[in-house]
Amino acid sequence: MTDTLAPMILAETVAQERKVVTAIPGPKSQKLHERRLKVVPVGVTATLPVYIDRAHGAIAIDVDGNQFIDLGAGIGVTTIGHTDDAVVEAATEQLRRLTHTLFTITPYESYVRVAEYLAEHTPGDFAKKTVLVNSGAEAVENGVKIARKYTGRNGVGVLDHAYHGRTNLTMAMNFKAAPYATGFGPLAGDVYRAPNSYPYHDGLTGAEAAKRTIAYLEKTVGALDLACLVVEPIQGEGGFVVPAEGFLPALQSWCTANGVVFIADEIQSGMARTGKYFASEHFGLVPDMVLTAKGIAGGLPLAGVTGRAEIMDSAQPGGLGGTFGGNPVAAAASVAVFEQIDTHNLLAEATRIEKVLKGGLLELQKKYPIIGDVRGIGAMIAVELVEPGTLEPNAAAVSAVSAYAAQHGVLLLTAGTYGNVLRFLPSLAISTELLEDALGVIDEAFASI
Repeated sequence: MTDTLAPMILAETVAQERKVVTAIPGPKSQKLHERRLKVVPVGVTATLPVYIDRAHGAIAIDVDGNQFIDLGAGIGVTTIGHTDDAVVEAATEQLRRLTHTLFTITPYESYVRVAEYLAEHTPGDFAKKTVLVNSGAEAVENGVKIARKYTGRNGVGVLDHAYHGRTNLTMAMNFKAAPYATGFGPLAGDVYRAPNSYPYHDGLTGAEAAKRTIAYLEKTVGALDLACLVVEPIQGEGGFVVPAEGFLPALQSWCTANGVVFIADEIQSGMARTGKYFASEHFGLVPDMVLTAKGIAGGLPLAGVTGRAEIMDSAQPGGLGGTFGGNPVAAAASVAVFEQIDTHNLLAEATRIEKVLKGGLLELQKKYPIIGDVRGIGAMIAVELVEPGTLEPNAAAVSAVSAYAAQHGVLLLTAGTYGNVLRFLPSLAISTELLEDALGVIDEAFASI
């Protein structure tokens, strides 16, 4: 067997179908979990202790041979599909040629190519520059520090229900402290949390919500002390909250008028996830800075901070970088991801997925009154579960539905400040047939409770 045939053979051996052959978790997963509990701290949780052996496309296979329809894609990481052939081939070839030098010492072409792609595909036709790092939280940290250097200000504005990471600064930026920040203080200061637009709960128009947000920021920190406002165009961990029309453009206009750097955290919503390269495009946003990670490298660790050239160049030589940031193997994989999105028109696949998935969930909403809201764009869809006839969170139902789905071969993610949201982040490689199969299981799950 030659190395060049390996991706093709893997694709052929992972049939794109759901199949449950043991209890969930199976005996091999249970034994692995016993080993895990002895050497991995409890802080590293296991939502579903099934241990994955291999995956391709939209199917993940555990060590017991169970085949799951993966509607989470590693929380939005394998956006173009597990072990995409082009990504595997690009990373394999790069492994043979060069694994590391440190870009700030002796650079290489793939880092530059990723920066070129980001300059081309992030919103705005102005000059842009990019620094590559390792993770989403690291991208947020760098985005904030660059904004602080550029403006000479300290304050960081964030929104209710936001999630930005698990580092010291990003823990302070998160809306939800438990479990991400519990007992880990003291946290970073100069972070100011303002109300968000949450149409299902607040009933405000975009203009009304923006007026409220701006008033809060002006009163609690003041524009002259605010370096940046960091916003997820569609909130991720907060429950895929889609703001009311006009909310985000109003915030951006206020930021521009007051010299505040407007940062779009597109770590979960970017890289073709919503049918656009970046979710900002759906709202007419042209951010000063865009943060990317997750789906940018097909499963390899990579993240980027892309911003207006004059903002990015405010950092002094040596002020940006890191040992593994923009690793050549991850960068080569990222180049392949961009090529696949463009070559195979994967933006259209996200739109197809929205039509099938959102349409199916809206039909379920008619049957089950605990489904209070169905929302999202592209392959980033969520349902919020409530006590029937109220807005009260129904986290117990979320747990029951996700557990039932797992037992029947469908991997679901949960989210929401109150744990009452089911979020759907399938890869763009998922077929309509698999989506319909998964929807059938989810229908059964709701019926069972």
